[in-house]
Amino acid sequence: MKKYVLLLIVPLLFLFQSCGVYSLSGGSVGALKTVNVMYFENVAPLVINNLSQTFTQALQDRIRTQTRLSTVRGEADATLEGRITNYSIAPTVLPANTTNTAPIVNTNRLTITVTVKYTNSLDPKQSFEQSFPRYKDYQGDIGTQEQALIAAIVQQLTEDIFNRAFANW
Repeated sequence: MKKYVLLLIVPLLFLFQSCGVYSLSGGSVGALKTVNVMYFENVAPLVINNLSQTFTQALQDRIRTQTRLSTVRGEADATLEGRITNYSIAPTVLPANTTNTAPIVNTNRLTITVTVKYTNSLDPKQSFEQSFPRYKDYQGDIGTQEQALIAAIVQQLTEDIFNRAFANW
């Protein structure tokens, strides 16, 4: 009986011990300890009231939950700053799913572009300045879908920026 218990326990011990070896926690921050995520002002021709706050908070949350970095105000090992430079809605036509159907008309595309300046004071080679555009296509009235579309685009944008700054992609 003891032999069977040992045969069950030993593999479980190896399994639990090996779970700590690999981590998919997000980015590689190297020697960085602090980051300052500055407020991203909305300077797009079409201004949505809560977009700056929503985007800035989402970027801070992504960094806070996927790295060991402390977010601080003022001097930090790294700084993320920038502005929302585009918020636009344009008509678009989605291609047909098959060759026997017509394209989907009456669709629109919501596009948000964020220009980001990342400064890494510990490793200046990692610093960059880049624009990140993302969009979502939708049908119908923007009013009923706008906040959900914004949330989806902000999630994509923060992922792109996070990966560029901390995952070296």
